[in-house]
Amino acid sequence: MRKTIAISLLGTQLDSVGKGKKRWERWRPNISLVSQEQLVIDELHLLHNEHSWRLANNVAVDIETVSPETTVQLHTLELADPWDFGEVYAKLYDFCAQFPFDIDSNDYLFHITTGTHVAQICSFLLTESRHFPGRLIQTAPSREPADKARGHIQIIDLDLSKYDQLATRFDAEHAQGTDFLKGGIATENAHFNRMIAQIEKVAIRSTAPILLTGPTGAGKSQLAQRIYQLKKRRGTLTGELVTVNCATLKGENAMAALFGHTKGAFTGAATAREGFLRTANNGLLFLDEVGELGLEEQAMLLRAIENRSFHPVGSDKEVQSNFQLIAGTNRDLRACVAHGEFREDLLARINLWSYQLPGLKDRREDIEANIHFELERFGLEQGNRIRFNKEAKQQYLRFAHAPSSQWHGNFRDLASSITRLCTLADSSRIAEQDVLDETARLTQDWQQSSTDTECLSKQLLTTEAFAQLDQFDRHQLDYVLTVCRQQPSLAAAGRALFDVSRTNKASSNDSSRLQKYLAKFGIRWEQIQTLKR
Repeated sequence: MRKTIAISLLGTQLDSVGKGKKRWERWRPNISLVSQEQLVIDELHLLHNEHSWRLANNVAVDIETVSPETTVQLHTLELADPWDFGEVYAKLYDFCAQFPFDIDSNDYLFHITTGTHVAQICSFLLTESRHFPGRLIQTAPSREPADKARGHIQIIDLDLSKYDQLATRFDAEHAQGTDFLKGGIATENAHFNRMIAQIEKVAIRSTAPILLTGPTGAGKSQLAQRIYQLKKRRGTLTGELVTVNCATLKGENAMAALFGHTKGAFTGAATAREGFLRTANNGLLFLDEVGELGLEEQAMLLRAIENRSFHPVGSDKEVQSNFQLIAGTNRDLRACVAHGEFREDLLARINLWSYQLPGLKDRREDIEANIHFELERFGLEQGNRIRFNKEAKQQYLRFAHAPSSQWHGNFRDLASSITRLCTLADSSRIAEQDVLDETARLTQDWQQSSTDTECLSKQLLTTEAFAQLDQFDRHQLDYVLTVCRQQPSLAAAGRALFDVSRTNKASSNDSSRLQKYLAKFGIRWEQIQTLKR
């Protein structure tokens, strides 16, 4: 027959009620544990410290009186400080590690009514992690005076299905978090949705740096703001959001802007300045275009991330700032490292959680949801609700999904387009002619952008090699190089260029296909990163 074995700590206060007959009238947790008619404890392992051995023996004798079928074994568990979490957990962990558990033959209960709150928490953690392979049990005095001494019990099984409702609440909270990070937009792109779901977990559970990469206009700044707002709502930070465009930090003022400076630190420093890092103390620092930082600023930033301290310009005294960091860039930082433009150790430090946001062309299934979002946003900002005519909407969606639609500015292009349509719409309705005018404007803008970046091949090829190119090859190569410049990696560029043919392949290697194409002209990916923007 299976045996029921319980482990309990001696209650130095609750179990200690003297030796007289009145002790049987009072509720004692370990006596209550073995006094239940519906539960027979075959073995009770009672843990106590050396100073309480006499009380432990007295309790063991009383247990033999009320429950002769229970075998009591006393164990000395010496705790220098029963409120020290590390010590209590270590001692209980060691006890469980050495205990001869036999789950095939026995059922195990951990009595969590006695002991300090720290001991109760540790008991829960050991049971939840299965270091103690059983269930938790609680005892409590009865409300009925006649049955007060016996009390009642409650068994807590951390694997019981009745806790599914709690898990469902956690799932719902997680879904709310991901919906918030997406701005309430019902996105359908599977890769993007999986990425946002993971970012939600990281935002709540981690304070480590997050690196957001992707083309300009992919939504890095908006996502960083929502991560901050989510952290603030969940109480994981209390400070401000400080947003810095690193592309604007140039020259001698860059260091002072980031790390602050003392009065008189340099010419023009009439007053001391706190700096962005100190302003972000206990909050979130978003460094957009982090790849534009100079090497000296990168070195200081690395030290500030690792030590939470740095020296303001002109000061010999360190200052502290406990900020959380999100970095954003549209550059390939690994290529920047290879060219000596970005510190490898800084990249390693901010690359723990790295997410590449896809451009609009890679999320065409989300275009309609984002159109609806932009219409709603315009209505809230301008107080004027604008909608498409049915034919006009279909016309705009056909244009937006067409392979020829380049969406150079990604979601910024789309937001600007919808703003123009709403502003020019008569009677709060966007008509077909409005769409025709807008799509013509976008097409012209993209063509102009392509013209501005013509002859990229001429920058990479020798004069002789360029002269040998047919017009067809020259224009095709320039287009490929334009796309490559807009993408953060070789793989991303391959996905953008082979967007249709790759779906017809069981296994696609877009990087290899693009690499082979470029090799025909003697061009390497690293060379493309050096092209003037």
